[in-house]
Amino acid sequence: MGKEKRKKEDDLEFDLGIGKLSMGGLFKGIEKLIDLSKEIDKAGGKVEKEGEIDLSHLKKGMKGVYGFSVKTATGGKPVVETFGNIKKTPKGPTVEEEREPITDVFDEKDEIEIYAEMPGIDKKNIQIDLKEDILDISVKSGLRKYRKELLLPVKVKSENLTWDYKNGMLEIKIKK
Repeated sequence: MGKEKRKKEDDLEFDLGIGKLSMGGLFKGIEKLIDLSKEIDKAGGKVEKEGEIDLSHLKKGMKGVYGFSVKTATGGKPVVETFGNIKKTPKGPTVEEEREPITDVFDEKDEIEIYAEMPGIDKKNIQIDLKEDILDISVKSGLRKYRKELLLPVKVKSENLTWDYKNGMLEIKIKK
């Protein structure tokens, strides 16, 4: 029965704008994105795609959200960042209640700037925890739950952290 259930999950297909992907082939498809680095340069250095899968047959009202952002870093090397609530595990893709927001981290001269897209939440529900070079962002707000753990480029102190949330965008600044 386990193989039958797995096959059904693998047969779920959705389109992220680069062709149809199945749950089983989702992560293999992301690995192929590295080959798109030339197209990324043509698109201004960044490409983002996302999709939603109806998983109400597993749990009423549950939706799988998955997306990725591909950017070119210094030297033209592509960097792939995933976001959403579908995670890769040794047993195959799983769907979690918490979504991983898409984030950008900028290591500036005097500070580190972090931006996280988290629409549909209240500012009062945002929790930010900083321990040296590990930043943990979490939100539990009604139907939307987000969580992201980031490894920062340098160790910093939590008393140097300021943040604001407006229009679905969390902005965090940490003085070095």
